[in-house]
Amino acid sequence: MPGWDNFFVAEAGAAAALTGLLFVAVSINLTRVLEFPQLPTRAAETLISLISVLVVSTFALVPEQSLRTCGVEIAATGLATWAVLTVALSRTHKADREYGPFWGRLITNQLPPLPYVIAGGLLAAGHPRGMYWMVPGILLSFASGIFGAWVLLVEIQR
Repeated sequence: MPGWDNFFVAEAGAAAALTGLLFVAVSINLTRVLEFPQLPTRAAETLISLISVLVVSTFALVPEQSLRTCGVEIAATGLATWAVLTVALSRTHKADREYGPFWGRLITNQLPPLPYVIAGGLLAAGHPRGMYWMVPGILLSFASGIFGAWVLLVEIQR
Protein backbone atom coordinates (compact mmCIF):
# COMPACT_ATOMS: atom_id res chain seq x y z
CA MET A 1 0.00 0.00 0.00
CA PRO A 2 2.44 2.61 -1.16
CA GLY A 3 1.79 6.19 -0.21
CA TRP A 4 -0.11 5.47 3.01
CA ASP A 5 2.85 5.24 5.40
CA ASN A 6 3.01 8.92 6.32
CA PHE A 7 -0.73 9.07 6.88
CA PHE A 8 -0.73 6.15 9.29
CA VAL A 9 2.40 7.31 11.11
CA ALA A 10 0.72 10.69 11.70
CA GLU A 11 -2.54 9.09 12.84
CA ALA A 12 -0.80 6.65 15.19
CA GLY A 13 1.16 9.51 16.73
CA ALA A 14 -1.93 11.67 17.16
CA ALA A 15 -3.88 8.76 18.67
CA ALA A 16 -1.10 7.96 21.12
CA ALA A 17 -0.80 11.61 22.18
CA LEU A 18 -4.56 12.05 22.64
CA THR A 19 -4.82 8.79 24.57
CA GLY A 20 -2.07 9.92 26.92
CA LEU A 21 -3.72 13.29 27.44
CA LEU A 22 -7.02 11.56 28.18
CA PHE A 23 -5.36 9.45 30.87
CA VAL A 24 -3.89 12.55 32.50
CA ALA A 25 -7.14 14.51 32.27
CA VAL A 26 -9.26 11.72 33.76
CA SER A 27 -6.68 11.23 36.52
CA ILE A 28 -6.91 14.90 37.43
CA ASN A 29 -10.74 14.77 37.53
CA LEU A 30 -11.07 11.20 38.81
CA THR A 31 -13.05 12.10 41.93
CA ARG A 32 -15.58 14.07 39.90
CA VAL A 33 -15.81 11.36 37.20
CA LEU A 34 -16.54 8.72 39.83
CA GLU A 35 -19.45 10.78 41.22
CA PHE A 36 -21.51 9.85 38.14
CA PRO A 37 -22.16 6.10 37.72
CA GLN A 38 -22.10 6.20 33.90
CA LEU A 39 -18.89 8.22 33.47
CA PRO A 40 -16.31 5.47 34.13
CA THR A 41 -17.90 3.52 31.27
CA ARG A 42 -17.89 6.67 29.13
CA ALA A 43 -14.19 7.09 29.93
CA ALA A 44 -13.51 3.53 28.78
CA GLU A 45 -15.55 4.14 25.65
CA THR A 46 -13.57 7.29 24.85
CA LEU A 47 -10.33 5.42 25.41
CA ILE A 48 -11.44 2.58 23.10
CA SER A 49 -12.31 5.07 20.33
CA LEU A 50 -8.82 6.59 20.47
CA ILE A 51 -7.02 3.27 20.85
CA SER A 52 -8.84 1.89 17.80
CA VAL A 53 -7.05 4.51 15.69
CA LEU A 54 -3.71 3.48 17.17
CA VAL A 55 -4.41 -0.21 16.53
CA VAL A 56 -5.61 0.09 12.91
CA SER A 57 -2.76 2.47 12.10
CA THR A 58 -0.26 0.03 13.58
CA PHE A 59 -1.70 -2.85 11.53
CA ALA A 60 -1.53 -0.73 8.37
CA LEU A 61 2.16 0.00 9.03
CA VAL A 62 3.28 -3.62 9.30
CA PRO A 63 5.79 -4.07 6.47
CA GLU A 64 5.34 -6.64 3.73
CA GLN A 65 2.09 -8.12 4.98
CA SER A 66 -0.53 -9.11 2.46
CA LEU A 67 -3.53 -6.95 1.67
CA ARG A 68 -5.75 -9.79 2.86
CA THR A 69 -4.01 -10.05 6.23
CA CYS A 70 -4.17 -6.30 6.76
CA GLY A 71 -7.85 -6.34 5.84
CA VAL A 72 -8.66 -9.12 8.29
CA GLU A 73 -6.79 -7.29 11.08
CA ILE A 74 -8.58 -4.01 10.40
CA ALA A 75 -12.02 -5.64 10.09
CA ALA A 76 -11.45 -7.58 13.31
CA THR A 77 -10.44 -4.37 15.08
CA GLY A 78 -13.58 -2.66 13.79
CA LEU A 79 -15.80 -5.52 14.93
CA ALA A 80 -14.14 -5.75 18.36
CA THR A 81 -14.40 -1.98 18.81
CA TRP A 82 -18.05 -2.04 17.76
CA ALA A 83 -18.81 -4.86 20.22
CA VAL A 84 -17.15 -3.08 23.15
CA LEU A 85 -18.84 0.23 22.32
CA THR A 86 -22.22 -1.49 22.01
CA VAL A 87 -21.84 -3.04 25.47
CA ALA A 88 -20.83 0.35 26.88
CA LEU A 89 -23.83 2.02 25.27
CA SER A 90 -26.22 -0.61 26.60
CA ARG A 91 -24.89 -0.09 30.13
CA THR A 92 -25.15 3.69 30.13
CA HIS A 93 -27.96 4.71 27.78
CA LYS A 94 -30.59 5.20 30.50
CA ALA A 95 -28.38 7.44 32.64
CA ASP A 96 -27.15 9.37 29.59
CA ARG A 97 -30.64 10.36 28.43
CA GLU A 98 -30.80 13.10 31.06
CA TYR A 99 -27.75 14.78 29.49
CA GLY A 100 -29.06 15.19 25.96
CA PRO A 101 -30.69 13.45 23.02
CA PHE A 102 -29.97 9.75 22.76
CA TRP A 103 -29.52 9.85 18.97
CA GLY A 104 -26.37 11.97 19.36
CA ARG A 105 -24.91 9.45 21.77
CA LEU A 106 -25.92 6.61 19.49
CA ILE A 107 -24.15 8.18 16.50
CA THR A 108 -20.91 8.93 18.37
CA ASN A 109 -20.91 5.42 19.80
CA GLN A 110 -21.93 3.23 16.86
CA LEU A 111 -20.73 5.01 13.72
CA PRO A 112 -16.91 5.23 14.16
CA PRO A 113 -16.00 1.51 13.89
CA LEU A 114 -18.17 0.80 10.84
CA PRO A 115 -15.76 2.24 8.23
CA TYR A 116 -13.04 -0.03 9.67
CA VAL A 117 -15.23 -3.06 9.04
CA ILE A 118 -15.94 -1.88 5.48
CA ALA A 119 -12.26 -1.07 4.84
CA GLY A 120 -11.14 -4.39 6.25
CA GLY A 121 -13.70 -6.35 4.24
CA LEU A 122 -12.72 -4.64 1.00
CA LEU A 123 -8.99 -5.09 1.67
CA ALA A 124 -9.47 -8.74 2.60
CA ALA A 125 -11.36 -9.22 -0.69
CA GLY A 126 -8.38 -7.78 -2.58
CA HIS A 127 -9.62 -4.23 -3.21
CA PRO A 128 -6.79 -1.82 -2.27
CA ARG A 129 -9.14 1.16 -2.56
CA GLY A 130 -10.78 -0.10 0.60
CA MET A 131 -8.00 1.77 2.36
CA TYR A 132 -9.87 5.01 1.65
CA TRP A 133 -12.56 3.87 4.12
CA MET A 134 -9.92 4.17 6.83
CA VAL A 135 -10.01 7.96 6.57
CA PRO A 136 -13.63 8.40 7.74
CA GLY A 137 -13.12 5.67 10.35
CA ILE A 138 -10.16 7.48 11.83
CA LEU A 139 -11.82 10.88 11.67
CA LEU A 140 -15.03 9.57 13.27
CA SER A 141 -13.03 7.82 15.99
CA PHE A 142 -11.13 11.01 16.76
CA ALA A 143 -14.39 13.00 16.81
CA SER A 144 -15.97 10.45 19.15
CA GLY A 145 -12.92 10.47 21.40
CA ILE A 146 -12.83 14.26 21.54
CA PHE A 147 -16.57 14.42 22.26
CA GLY A 148 -16.18 11.88 25.06
CA ALA A 149 -13.22 13.76 26.50
CA TRP A 150 -15.28 16.97 26.43
CA VAL A 151 -18.04 15.29 28.44
CA LEU A 152 -15.52 13.87 30.92
CA LEU A 153 -13.59 17.08 31.41
CA VAL A 154 -15.93 20.01 30.82
CA GLU A 155 -19.55 18.94 31.09
CA ILE A 156 -19.08 17.30 34.49
CA GLN A 157 -17.87 20.62 35.88
CA ARG A 158 -21.19 22.36 35.14
